[in-house]
Amino acid sequence: MADLSQIAEHMNVIGADGVHVGTVDHVDGDRIKLTKTDSGDQHHHWISGGLVAEVEGTDVRLSANAAVAVTFEEDE
Repeated sequence: MADLSQIAEHMNVIGADGVHVGTVDHVDGDRIKLTKTDSGDQHHHWISGGLVAEVEGTDVRLSANAAVAVTFEEDE
């Protein structure tokens, strides 16, 4: 797992395939809370920090493709 302390608000979360998954609202423990403006249902969703492959500039790159990563999302 990458160092989640490098992740900041408003960073882009991108799947391994380069597809946008969401925008970081904040990090809470070992999970990343995504902004609700990126979701179709206007709810916050969470991504496990275990899916983070690396933090590069303003991007959080996941180890899973976007379509797979969203299946792991948790609703709030």
